Amino acid sequence: MEDWTQTLGAGPLLLIAVGAIALILFLIIVCKVHAFLTLIIVSLLTAFVAQVPVSAIAKTLTDGFGGTLAGVALLVALGAMLGRLIEHSGGAKALADKFVEVFGEKRAPFALGIASLILGFPMFFDAGLVMMLPIIFAIARRVSKANVLLFGIPAAAAFSVMHVFLPPHPGPVTATEAYGANLGLVLLLGLVIVFPVWYVSGYLWGKFIAARIPLPVPVLFGERDDDQPANPPRPRTVILLLLLPMLLIFMNTGLTTLASAGAVSTDDLWVQVLVLLGNSFVALLITVLVATFVLGTRRGENGTALEKVVDSALGPVSSVILITGAGGMFGGVLRASGIGDALADTLSDLGLPVIVAAYVIAVIIRLAQGSATVALVTAAGLAAPAVAAGDFNPLQVAAIVLATAAGSVFAGHVNDSGFWLVGRLMGMDVKTTLKTWTVQQTIESVLAFVLVLGVFGLASLI
Repeated sequence: MEDWTQTLGAGPLLLIAVGAIALILFLIIVCKVHAFLTLIIVSLLTAFVAQVPVSAIAKTLTDGFGGTLAGVALLVALGAMLGRLIEHSGGAKALADKFVEVFGEKRAPFALGIASLILGFPMFFDAGLVMMLPIIFAIARRVSKANVLLFGIPAAAAFSVMHVFLPPHPGPVTATEAYGANLGLVLLLGLVIVFPVWYVSGYLWGKFIAARIPLPVPVLFGERDDDQPANPPRPRTVILLLLLPMLLIFMNTGLTTLASAGAVSTDDLWVQVLVLLGNSFVALLITVLVATFVLGTRRGENGTALEKVVDSALGPVSSVILITGAGGMFGGVLRASGIGDALADTLSDLGLPVIVAAYVIAVIIRLAQGSATVALVTAAGLAAPAVAAGDFNPLQVAAIVLATAAGSVFAGHVNDSGFWLVGRLMGMDVKTTLKTWTVQQTIESVLAFVLVLGVFGLASLI
């Protein structure tokens, strides 16, 4: 692949991508072919049509699949174990009861979203969502006639906006470095926009779509067991368990940010150890071990019983993991085809204002190949020379950073592994995920861009 050069232009490559996406939707929605098989078949066909060297096709597919699973499988599996332990012990129900008692049924979705915003500050999107799912499901079951979208969309949107717009998450940090922006200003501006963006695209959209699409709470972590301990843990215990990975991950993201600013050195052993402990999957592993003791051993359950409880969590999420990996495979094929680079070269000469061009480039690349990170890095790399050459003040540059980030999250669909993760974890089929999550991501992107464009305009008056 290193010696191979794509000879197809942006037009043919875009048509191939559109055709492949249409084929996926046709096979899954119309022909009812399993999503896992569909994604593998279409990935293989797309690689052939896009003229990826035959000798490299198998490796391209497996690299895309394995690369996605490296970041998803451990998180989903460990998160499912944690969720099963909380559910089995009665902790999820106890916390749900307390939550509804304190906030009331009507305010529960809003309060759950705010809690997710707080947890999402240090936690990556997928780790935070998986960790919160047992609580989301328990509260949804607790509220009469509730459906999972009323609670799941606000929570998932909260983790999304925090991950996309706020340092120390990797996307905005990468764009900040590419543009030479002030990290503190990016953080402050991000804090200003995340709440209104979440409120509209998460809370209000969740209420709107839940009233139109009934979606029962999936049995992902199992129902309440007949043989579980009669004395459920206190809500405070469950809350502390949920805060543990957040604090560990905060060590990782916080120290990484401090290291990039030169405040600490990554050569120091103590920094390396704390960063390791704060890695998302290590933090969840530690939390699962603590939960096993606190919710199991200390409450009188023996090792065999606990082993069965933890093992029962893996079956229901195996399909989620495999389909998400296959979604990553499809996105990997599109990236290997060179569509992102071809589109970026074409779009760079549009002659648009810098902030608009950065957003549009990120949107198009996101739609074409799925990866928000690739869209963000590519768009920032293309727009960076124009930003450096322009007469922009620090606040305007910070606005350009967040405009690029906004474009990178636009309309996640079947070539984005996150689309499959959210849809399958919440028990949605492809059509429902398009109607709910894809639209949510679109609203989030457009609204954030409008807000930062307004800030950019006001900053020009300074």
